[in-house]
Amino acid sequence: MIEIESVPPLVDPVLIAAFEGWNDAAGAATGVVDHLIEVWDAQVVAVIDPEEFYDFQVNRPLIATNDEGMRHITWPSTQLYVARPPGSARDVVLLRGIEPNMRWRQFCAELLAAADDLGVGLVATLGALLAETPHTRPIQVSGTATELDLEDRLKLEPATYEGPTGIVGVFQDACQRLDIAAVSFWAAVPHYLPQPPCPKATLALLSQVEDLLETGIPLGDLPEDARAWERGVAELAEEDEDVAEYVRNLEESQDAAELPEASGEAIAREFERYLKRRDKPE
Repeated sequence: MIEIESVPPLVDPVLIAAFEGWNDAAGAATGVVDHLIEVWDAQVVAVIDPEEFYDFQVNRPLIATNDEGMRHITWPSTQLYVARPPGSARDVVLLRGIEPNMRWRQFCAELLAAADDLGVGLVATLGALLAETPHTRPIQVSGTATELDLEDRLKLEPATYEGPTGIVGVFQDACQRLDIAAVSFWAAVPHYLPQPPCPKATLALLSQVEDLLETGIPLGDLPEDARAWERGVAELAEEDEDVAEYVRNLEESQDAAELPEASGEAIAREFERYLKRRDKPE
């Protein structure tokens, strides 16, 4: 069992989770949780024992020298943090982990038991996948929810993927089996840019988190980082005509597919999101 440090009672907490590994293309999903930990000054309240869940030949421990000059080892693990976002009506539990190598069902059960101890009533998992999408267009985010009212409120674009899944899919399934309300957001990262970071995808997921929590989130340097990322990719593409042509083909395909959505309901939906957040404190 996970031992949780003493925490004052939380207000209607929501759990936001992301895991390194197969579910985290370009580090976009864990980038969201890392950002929230920083801007909300989140505090660690629990660490799962890695011995039962990780193959240390796959996820090796790291050795480093601390400020006192002493050598120490950091083991791969998963942590729970608690944050009290300014201006929000509810507290947030942040789960930042690594996809385990074994005992996935036990892993999820222990994390959800800890979440229950903290009073969590809603779980949001974040993921990022590599897709045939151009870096020059808005990052597409699909989603699924275990309850219809969540799908309606968040106006989710339903995911249609069928196939192998990772810990994010298993974690959401565990929530559903325990009748815990859960939603999952997935950002589509250009497949020709798999290396982290991808601040543009992280921003797209953060926008969904804002909608979920109905509060603004300080973005810091992320918007400028996203613009710099896009400029850098554009410069690299210009140096390789094959890549530039491939990107143009992706643009044409996506624009043609989305043409019916370029007006009407899609524009109204984005404008509604903007109005909901513009006056909320960051």
